Amino acid sequence: MSIAIDPRAAVSPKARLGTNVSIGPFTIVEDGAVIGDGTTVAGNALIALGARIGRDCRIHHGAVIGHAPQDLKYDNEPSTCEIGDRTTVREYAVFHRGTGEGGRTVIGNDCFFMAYTHIAHDCILGDHVIMANASMLAGHIRVEDWVTIGGITPVHQFVNIGQHAMIGGGLRVPKDVPPYVLAGGEPLVFEGLNSIGLRRRGFMPEVIDALDRAYVLIYRSGLNVSQGLARIREDASLAGVREVQNVIEFIVKSKRGIISAPRIRH
Repeated sequence: MSIAIDPRAAVSPKARLGTNVSIGPFTIVEDGAVIGDGTTVAGNALIALGARIGRDCRIHHGAVIGHAPQDLKYDNEPSTCEIGDRTTVREYAVFHRGTGEGGRTVIGNDCFFMAYTHIAHDCILGDHVIMANASMLAGHIRVEDWVTIGGITPVHQFVNIGQHAMIGGGLRVPKDVPPYVLAGGEPLVFEGLNSIGLRRRGFMPEVIDALDRAYVLIYRSGLNVSQGLARIREDASLAGVREVQNVIEFIVKSKRGIISAPRIRH
């Protein structure tokens, strides 16, 4: 087993390191931390006792993974922060472990988190998520696959963000963001379908068209959300599309409500 640990690092003998792991100078790896095969941790990082890091990840200078949550309810109970494979965490990002016995913060595979990003306790993130510099997730947020969040954007606790959504930078996210959309403006509103992102990811033109027509009914038809969903269900050419069903299910399950329609400019 090949492990490269800088002599200036402090790595607990109770940590579990895979093969071909590299630990940089002045990094601390605490008791019980797990680092998967092929993962590199740069200098001055903290891999705390709650960290469970997958294979072939890149943890950059000063990052903090698996430290205690910023939650007044937390009472030092055991919990984890789990990161999937091939995920990159850039400089000074901070990811906290969950709150409550067995609480979990979970981050998927192939994600990219830029400098100073923050993921709070009990967040659940899917695969291929990108968070730009200094974007922040409060506690108990769910982010589905292929979501992009712009820089310096805070997301309110308990918000859900649907798959393939893209949120602009320097904004505030107080409500759920449905799948496949572009969200922007202050306050945050629906700005259209994320059609460029969907095309890049291989979505068929007929699926993109169906999603576009569905969101017209939800946001641009003058109907309220419930009426828009009813119209979608009545249209077999929409209701039969799996991605449109994803939209319906997301909105029906929303507890905070979804972002608003675009403002009408006079």
